[in-house]
Amino acid sequence: MLGADGQPLLSAGQVSGPMFPRSANKPMQAAGLLRCGLDLDGKLLALAAASHSGEDFHVAGVREILARAGLTENALGCPPALPLDERDQREILRRGGGPDRVHMNCSGKHAGMLATCVVAGWPTGSYLDPGHPLQVAIRRAVEDLAGEQVTAVGVDGCGAPLFALSLNGVARGFHTLVTAPPGSAERKVADAMRAYPEWTSGTRRPERALMSAVPGLLVKAGAEGVEGFALADGRAAAYKLEDGAARARAPVTVALLRRLGVTAGPGAPDGVLDQIANVPVIGGEQTVGSVRATLPF
Repeated sequence: MLGADGQPLLSAGQVSGPMFPRSANKPMQAAGLLRCGLDLDGKLLALAAASHSGEDFHVAGVREILARAGLTENALGCPPALPLDERDQREILRRGGGPDRVHMNCSGKHAGMLATCVVAGWPTGSYLDPGHPLQVAIRRAVEDLAGEQVTAVGVDGCGAPLFALSLNGVARGFHTLVTAPPGSAERKVADAMRAYPEWTSGTRRPERALMSAVPGLLVKAGAEGVEGFALADGRAAAYKLEDGAARARAPVTVALLRRLGVTAGPGAPDGVLDQIANVPVIGGEQTVGSVRATLPF
């Protein structure tokens, strides 16, 4: 956890060793796209940094990014998938549909990557190769924002290069995103995500609920139990849950925000943070417990 000045405030466990942040890297990757000349803002920029739920407006947005670049969804290199959102999964199946690339939660990022290649005059067919000019530029942006070198490159679930960072590096990246000068690439990403949280996650996702409840909060989750966040004043944190599961993320994030003295903003429903942090444990179709965060500091 970092203070508003970007200096370490609290830590627990292994925070300086490399790990794969998964989709928690996406805001930094999106900043890299803007640095390469991608012209996106607002909702579509939030979507380029998203792990979206596959709702209809997400799919329409991905297709718009591609169409602006003269491309179709056939150019996407991410694997076919059903929407993350269970309601939308059921609706797709009810219509007789199935997995496709545009519904995959990383399709906004991939559309942004492809559009950047078109702007820069780079080949689109090989855009996922770690040696491609696009991925080289994204890696440089991630290293710059995180303030450390990428120590390993893997392949993410969506097929894109995955850059290893420390938790300290992820927290520094989020700190940099929110404290960068207005109009800079990194600040544009942070501002778009905070203005349109449903576009960077989904209408029924805890990230959207958190950013709606706490003014100025930037949150991005990643697979394997990773999450990074930053407040408008620059305080930031990143963590990885040891079991790699997602269900404890909302309770832990709320607990960390409370450790920082953060409360919901004016106009937020009473008890909204308690509601977000309430993740029930279900047994035999009944609630038999809940996931609770116990901070080690």
